[in-house]
Formats: sequence, structure tokens, C-alpha cells
Amino acid sequence: MMVETNMRRQVPIQRWFRMALLLSLIFSGACSDTSESVSFRRGLKTTPAAVQLNKDEDQVVIENGIVSLNLSNPEGYIIGLYYDGTQNILNKKNEEFDRGYLDVVWNENGKPGIFERINGANFSVIEASDTVVEVSFLKTWTASMKGSSVPINIDLRYILRRGDSGFYSYAIFTRPPGLPAVTVYQIRIVYKLDEDRFHYMAISDTRQRKMPTVEDRSTGKVLAYPEAVLLTHATDPQIRGEVDDKYQYSTENKDNSVHGWIAEDDSAPVGFWVITPTNEFRNGGPVKQELTSHVGPISLSMFTSTHYAGKKVIIEFDEGETYKKVFGPTFVYLNSAPSKTQFKSLWSDAVDQLSNEERKWPYDFIGSKDFIPPSQRGMVSGKLQVKDGSGTAQPAKSSYVGLALPGDAGSWQIESKGYQFWTQTDKDGSFSITNIVPGKYTLYAWVPGFIGNYKYQINVVITPGNISSSLKCYDTQINYNLYVKFSVGDNVNLGSLVYKPPRNGPTLWDIGIPDRSAAEFYVPDVYPELVNKLYQKDSKNGFRQYGLWERYTDLYPTKDLIFTVGVSDYHKDWFYAQVTRSTKTSKFMPTTWQIQFQLENIIKGNYTLQLALASATNSKLEVSFNKPNSNPPYFTTEELIGDDNAIARHGIHGLYELYSVGVDSNQLVKGKNTIYLTQSNAKTPFEGIMYDYIRLESPTTIK
Repeated sequence: MMVETNMRRQVPIQRWFRMALLLSLIFSGACSDTSESVSFRRGLKTTPAAVQLNKDEDQVVIENGIVSLNLSNPEGYIIGLYYDGTQNILNKKNEEFDRGYLDVVWNENGKPGIFERINGANFSVIEASDTVVEVSFLKTWTASMKGSSVPINIDLRYILRRGDSGFYSYAIFTRPPGLPAVTVYQIRIVYKLDEDRFHYMAISDTRQRKMPTVEDRSTGKVLAYPEAVLLTHATDPQIRGEVDDKYQYSTENKDNSVHGWIAEDDSAPVGFWVITPTNEFRNGGPVKQELTSHVGPISLSMFTSTHYAGKKVIIEFDEGETYKKVFGPTFVYLNSAPSKTQFKSLWSDAVDQLSNEERKWPYDFIGSKDFIPPSQRGMVSGKLQVKDGSGTAQPAKSSYVGLALPGDAGSWQIESKGYQFWTQTDKDGSFSITNIVPGKYTLYAWVPGFIGNYKYQINVVITPGNISSSLKCYDTQINYNLYVKFSVGDNVNLGSLVYKPPRNGPTLWDIGIPDRSAAEFYVPDVYPELVNKLYQKDSKNGFRQYGLWERYTDLYPTKDLIFTVGVSDYHKDWFYAQVTRSTKTSKFMPTTWQIQFQLENIIKGNYTLQLALASATNSKLEVSFNKPNSNPPYFTTEELIGDDNAIARHGIHGLYELYSVGVDSNQLVKGKNTIYLTQSNAKTPFEGIMYDYIRLESPTTIK
């Protein structure tokens, strides 16, 4: 139902209304709960109240007896969020535009980047009934906004349903014809919570802790960059002396499904959770790392960014280029526990709620026609095998298989414009990709344990109409525009697919595990004075500690790393990143690592050095064989490579890159050989390379 009132900023009246409603339900003996979204609401279960919409010229309030959402009119900022009669969950000390909002970072024609909070100019009601209210705040770009507002029409939506202990939000980005060119770097929704109540943060079963405050950071010592602060004067002595950095709480997209905060000191602790039931609208694929929650207290719903990838993943629109994409919906879930001693149970409840949201995806209650409902989505299945060299094909178990916009093999990791749909194969290589939005895609894959990227050479087109399935094939040497077309609702089985990873000959030796990460290599202990206690006893996440790059100079003060094949152990003897070496004069030096190995004989022909990189930041890689000072080097990347900044941001990987270096046999000798790997750009502590895997292959011999 829709109720028109003159209620300009009358938050206390609304709070009394909610309390009266709850009391009336208690005294009436109501105890049933038909909601799909059951929370720990202090043990109280009630008959869900009708959803109500109240609005005036400068505020919109939606409430359902559990949650009240206060929105500025017509901007669409979240200025108030009330749960179960409690005070505002958002930070009331902040300006109204700085509590909950959608923002975009962008620029035009190479000009400086602009951070823009998106504010609507037109409010409208999409649906208003007893069971659901959906409202819209629309920003329509006009020529008068050139240079001040991103040239995209943005429709920000909020949904509150009957019985739900939270609300949904999503944004529709549209570029009609005629808009100017623009580059987009980041799209996200930001929630800034009450700093006096929310102190405990949780982003996984093991990554939970009481967090420092904004004041703790402001009185601390800034380290190598503004995000990293040593908490020298933290109020809590248990936190004092630790390092805080928001990048220490990043996680991969595939794991970035629920995170948030708990007001653990409340008599009945309250939880605030950002739940993302799918990654289809995020950029960079399943293993792109992204921010979650951090000191503020702040929680983020990240849609696209350049974090851990750099400028390769920006979204560039040409002049006049049209576009449409729905980001979200995501769900903000609120819950509470009966007592302080049970506050950690709110995390488990939030994880259960994530499972509920995943089962409901794609949602069937979204009011925009641009959001594709379940009945209009497709499905692709098949079985992936891997055949490495002359060996027999084997199931590509636990492989990542996905659909993204057409491109080169591996291009999905820098793709940000379109949707992506990913899954993992089971033990026999079978996969099923569900809920695919109509469009044209390429099927990609990568297989842990093997180098390189797989690309299915026939594009997949999902059509929204009743078009019968067909397969069109052309000579792959002449026309690469191959596609299989099928209508929504079809389950297209692509059959058995075989990935043949790069290989030119038998393996002579290898270093590492081909899994697109440097986690298997030596990650040093953190400096005791720069510790984050969350990771002190967590070896899996030890790489998230601050300042690990500086430990290289401690371990190799004058001479660089030497790895001897057959003797050295890469778990202990291969540093996780080839970084620069710092000097006593606060300057930095290039580093040259050596791989020493024996050859019993030389086979004439071409050897192959497979260099798989897990990350690179402003690096120039030079490779030489048996001649440490060869000029020019035998192989070089020539230009600087990488922009993912994973070393500084505590990431154990960034963008994956594979270099297959052909090595003429005359570069090698019988007996001892040395490969020299030089990272020659050395201006800061953060230039460097993380290796994923290195392998030397001999020429193929014909028997």
C-alpha cells in the first residue's frame, strides 16, 4: 500500500510506530513467520506486516515492521536504516549524502579522474503493494552535465519485501545513442555504519576480528602509502601496535559473497551484512581480488574496479557507443542475537541467508524489464578434458569454466563491460553453467595444474526468442566467427571438450605449481612491529601481512636469490615475489635471480622456457642463458608489464600472463647451466613479479 504523508524528517515518530507495531504483535499472540528471510530477531517471530511507503518532497521511507529504509528524495541516498526498533544503523554523524550511496570513478578524454556520488533527479514508484515496494531514483545525462557527471543514464533501485529482514538494491546503467566517450574505473555501493556501535568485522569463517576505529587510524603512523597505518595510539590496548590496511581484507570474487559488521556490545547484538548471490555482474572473473569491508566501519558492494588488475580492466566507451547492464541486485541483511555472548552466531546466520539468496537467484520479483528473469535465461553444459603433450586425455577436475564476452583466450580476466558466468567442473570434468543472460559469449576455461588458457572456438549465442538450436561452422583458417545459437530455456550440451595446454617438449624440470598464484612459494614472517594479529596463526593468509616485500633485502642484502634444481625447495628457497632491493640511501636496485641446473647432454633444436606469471607491477623482465650481463638479453618483455599492484596490496596474485620463450640449443651447455631472470625497473619497493610456475622443456625427439 502507498501512504502519502507530510513527514519531513520525522524519524522519531517512525521509530515509535515500529515499536508500537511490534508490541501490538506480541500482545496479539502472533507467532507465525511466513517470510523466506528468517533472521535471529531476538527470538521474536511475528506475522509479517504489510510494506508501507511514505514520501514527501525530500524523503522517502519504506518499512515492513522489521526494517525501515529512509532515502533522500530525489537523490536516492540512504540516509537512515532502522532495524527492529533500534537507532539508525548508518553513521548519523556523516552528512546525509555520505551514509549509503552509489558512486562511479570516471574520466573523459584523458582528463583527471572524477569521483562522483550518483544522485538521482527523478523519483518514481515502480511497485507499491502490501507485499513489495520498489522505488527508482533516476539520473538522466544531458549535455549540460558534460565534464561534471558520467555520461551514462543511471537508474538506482531499492526493494523492500514483506517479511524480509533487509532490502535489495541494484543499478541499471544505460547509454543511449549520442553520448560522449568516457572511461569508467570503478562502480560500487558504499555503506558507512554507526562507528559507536559496529566494531566487529567478519568476511569469512576464519577472517573475523574486532577492528580499530577511524580515530585509531587518524592518531597512528602512516606507512608506505596512506591506506597502511601503524596503530600507535589505538584506544584498545589489544589493537595498539598493529597495522591496519583495507587491502588486508580483500578476497577473490568467488569468495566475496557475504561480509559485514556486528554491533557486538549491544545488549542484543545487531549484524549488518552485504550479500552478493552471484558474480555475473562483476568484472575480471572468479579469481579477481576485490575489497570487502574495512575500518569506518564501511562495507562495500563492489561491481567493477581496477584493484589487483590495473588499467587493463577499465571500461572504455567510444563516442556514441550504446550500452545497458544491470549491476545487482545485492541484499543488505540485518539480524540480531538474544545476548552479547551469542554475537558470533550472527555470522553463521548470515551465511545461511546467503544460501537462501543463492537458491532464489535469479530473483523473480525485480521490477525492471532489464533484469532477466529465470524463465528467460539459458544453460550450457559439457565435459572438459585436458591432454598435456603426448599423454592421454584426463578429466579436467576442479577447472574453472565460464562464459564472457568474445575475445582472445584468457581475455575474461580483463573484461568488465559484459556479464560473466562461471562454474567449476566436478571430478570427471563435467560442468553446467546456469542462468545465462541472453547474449553472445565465448566459453573459456583454465585448469589448475596446467599452464595457459582454454578457449572454445565456437561462440555461444543465447537468444531471447523462440529460435531453434542451430550450429554454424566455417573453416577456422578463414572465418573465426563461429557460433552455436539456442533459445532461452534450452540446455545446450557442448559434449566433450579437450584442452591442450602449451607444451613443446618433455619437462626437464619445473618450479612451483601452475595455479595462477605464488602462494606455494616462500612467504616470510612479518616484522613483529608491523603485524596484523588476524593472520599471525593463519599460514594460508600469511601473505596479507604488511611489509613482506622488505624482507627480501633482509634475506638477500648483497646477493640475489639462487635456486638450484634438484637441491633447492621452492617452498623455502623461492621468495614469493621478485621485488627490488632497498639500499641504505633509500634507493632501490634491480634484482637478478638465478636458476642453476645440470644437462647431461644437449639435444639440437629448440628448448622452451615456460614462464607463467601470477602478477606483475611496472616490471621489465629480462632473461639470459649462461651470460649474466648479455646485452641485449636473450628475451625481454621490452616494455614495462603489469599494473596490478598486488605486492603493495597484499595480494598473492594479480593478472595471469604466460610467456613461452623458445631457446636455441646453442644457448645451453653440457653440465652446469644458469638462467638469469632480471627485473630491471627499480624505482619503488613495489615494482616486481610474482611467478606462478616455471618449466624448461627439451626439444621433442623422434624415435
